[in-house]
Amino acid sequence: MKEENIKKAARILLGAGLITAGIGHLTFARKPFQAQVPDWIPLKKDDTVVYSGLVEIALGAALVLAPKKYQDLVGKVSAGLFVSVFPGNISQYTHKRSAFGLNTDSKRFLRLFFQPVLVYWALKSTQKSKISL
Repeated sequence: MKEENIKKAARILLGAGLITAGIGHLTFARKPFQAQVPDWIPLKKDDTVVYSGLVEIALGAALVLAPKKYQDLVGKVSAGLFVSVFPGNISQYTHKRSAFGLNTDSKRFLRLFFQPVLVYWALKSTQKSKISL
């Protein structure tokens, strides 16, 4: 039961983080998030930030509220989001765009290693527990 409680807490924390980030996309951090949108995205940067913010809020809510039978799917979709936005982190690094305190090449480079952690977190906190006998 302890593992389930840890996974639940991790899932809720990740969901709350996504909801907070999504709200930031729509309000107080809109401009900084635009710094992460690669130039090759065919949408306006602001539109991309708004749409991704809405997705983050929806996925964050799903991580917190989804019934147990859907948690694995929500985790995989959340991991997919983290993979899909990774080019934005690369773009921020390669174009030397400062945002969110990432104002040096070293900080922007180190940020790249956090994305796989988010992918793992989404998958691990939502996967079905293995039944042991």
